[in-house]
Amino acid sequence: MDKKTQAPAQKSWWAAVKSYLRLYFVDAMSAMAQGLFASLLVGTIISTLGSQLGIPVLVEVGTFAKSMSGPAMAIAIGYALKAPALVLFSLTAVGSAANTLGGDGGPLAVLLMAIAAAELGKLVSKKTPVDILVTPLITIGSGAALAYLFAPAVGSVAHSFGQLIKDATVLQPFWMGIVVSVLVGIALTLPISSAALCAAFGLTGLAGGAAVAGCCAQMIGFAVISFRENRWGGLVAQGLGTSMLQVPNIVKNPRIWIAPTLAAAVTGPIATCLFHLEMNDPSGGVASGMGTCGLVGQIGVYSGWVNDVASGIKPAVTAMDWLGLALICFILPGVLAWAFDLCMRKLGWVKPGDMKLDV
Repeated sequence: MDKKTQAPAQKSWWAAVKSYLRLYFVDAMSAMAQGLFASLLVGTIISTLGSQLGIPVLVEVGTFAKSMSGPAMAIAIGYALKAPALVLFSLTAVGSAANTLGGDGGPLAVLLMAIAAAELGKLVSKKTPVDILVTPLITIGSGAALAYLFAPAVGSVAHSFGQLIKDATVLQPFWMGIVVSVLVGIALTLPISSAALCAAFGLTGLAGGAAVAGCCAQMIGFAVISFRENRWGGLVAQGLGTSMLQVPNIVKNPRIWIAPTLAAAVTGPIATCLFHLEMNDPSGGVASGMGTCGLVGQIGVYSGWVNDVASGIKPAVTAMDWLGLALICFILPGVLAWAFDLCMRKLGWVKPGDMKLDV
């Protein structure tokens, strides 16, 4: 094979690898986060409302929703992988098995087992005259077998890694506040799912509070510093939607990302050291990676407060708690990002129109 033939072959191989990496670790993870949101997170919100308003039926409905998190994640992953109908429906059992056997690291186990089962199911789908039997048998059988073999180990590794981060944050709240806030905030803006990452590793407690701070710094930060270009529509789209909208602009000028990231580096340790902001939401960490998206992060923090008060861990929700939540999630991200962005503009690193959204 000559060099001219070898180069296109190498390029084709690398393009295929990048395509699969994007499919499994971007598309599938983002879909998994949506499945978590539509079951565990919404169920937690409904249950919290029911307990606070004294409406038992809402608590029951929320419990039903939360119990379906495994199947919801698996179906969402299958949808992202464009699985045929029978494969998609069969993934409910795979998701339930992987999430149950994975324990605290269930979401990561569901991600891996659902991907494997979906791909194996796709291999046999519509290949036999008895597709209605073969496809579910292969999908459920392979997924359940993999879950029994590997889900406990995957869950244990994910739990241990998450616990390491949480323990390190408690021991070194300043430095870990910076690290967790910046990294999770960056993940939120990138086309990967910060919510799925936080759920996979169970980032709760003080580390969860730092994660919330980082996500809010990115969302509110970009919403504020791009206001002159995008006005109110952009403020809402980024502040209550996602800062991921800025990815095309970041590719053109990465320096626009400096201001929100520096804001995250400041608000993270303030959250951990000054306000001791914790995310103890019963959803197991998914709300830690949501920021101000639909105010899910703030609802998660409040749900954690309610649970802590009910269990006696926390005596009451104080004015200092509310002040910390407002400062960390809304006020400081906007003010700090604006100040840092002003410096970037004076240096000529950011110019008018650099953050214009095509919305």
